[in-house]
Amino acid sequence: MQTDLTRRDLIGDLDFSKEEVETVLDVAFDLKRKRALGELHPILRDKTLAMLFFFSSTRTRGSFEAGMAQLGGHAAFIESKTTQIAHGDTPHEIGEIFGRYYDGIAIRHCDWGLGNRYINDVAKFSRSPVLNMQCEIYHPFQILADLMTIIEKKGRDLRRKKMVVSWAYAASYQKPMSVPQSLILQMPRFGLDVVLAHPPEFKLMPDIMDQAREQARKFHTGFEVVDDMEAAFKDADIIYAKSWGAMVHTADPDEGAKIIKKYEHWITDERKMALAKDDAIYMHPLPADRNIEVTDGVIDSAQSVVFDEAENRLHAQKAVMALTMR
Repeated sequence: MQTDLTRRDLIGDLDFSKEEVETVLDVAFDLKRKRALGELHPILRDKTLAMLFFFSSTRTRGSFEAGMAQLGGHAAFIESKTTQIAHGDTPHEIGEIFGRYYDGIAIRHCDWGLGNRYINDVAKFSRSPVLNMQCEIYHPFQILADLMTIIEKKGRDLRRKKMVVSWAYAASYQKPMSVPQSLILQMPRFGLDVVLAHPPEFKLMPDIMDQAREQARKFHTGFEVVDDMEAAFKDADIIYAKSWGAMVHTADPDEGAKIIKKYEHWITDERKMALAKDDAIYMHPLPADRNIEVTDGVIDSAQSVVFDEAENRLHAQKAVMALTMR
């Protein structure tokens, strides 16, 4: 166990080593047990967290706010439009000032080409740890919750388990690609053989792909890319299928929307789930476009673990806050 994560930033998935992620998971499971037993755990009593949102949220805001309260502290919700950021407050000012006001700064900023740079710029000037609640490149807290859920359902020995990370159709908007990118970075470190499935126009960022291949080599796990959803699903242990935008192919939202329409058949339905193993689990970070991205019959089935996954956001985030904000 790595015992000193105090004041560490968590912006990208590889910021924490595998051993440090294991420490986070150990603490998360302990805090989940305490929550279940009603044991108080005010580890961060009188500590404060600034939550700066440039991108709307349901689970992220709720889980961070509840988590800080359960740890004995307070989380301040700050919508970027209610600040002076548009009128001159730079990342330098936010880092310096919020780093002095608060014991931690959490930021969600998913604008293509802007979000990750903004979070890193704030971190340069903050004396308090900076936590990435999601940017256009990474979603580390979602993936910690996903890993925790997979361990709960499949055990700690995940070697030779097949995990499918698949694109799925959704017409609502060009969703960030941070979830699939974080998944392919983190999951090979824990023994999972990852199969990434997407239509040709929905490639992930080349440097992230290179890093994912390197993690697979380092930890002796499989990493394969296919353009056939059904072929990917065959004999899978874990299905993680969600939509993301074609930003690597084109940053134009109108062009992206036209491309998305070509692939309405990339839906997770009962027929495709039947191609996976009988005990395969279905995962999604939510919200899902029901009966467009995934059928009700799948997301509401016994194979679906989406609500356990959502709950584990709370426990995983509490673990990171408890370890970094002391």
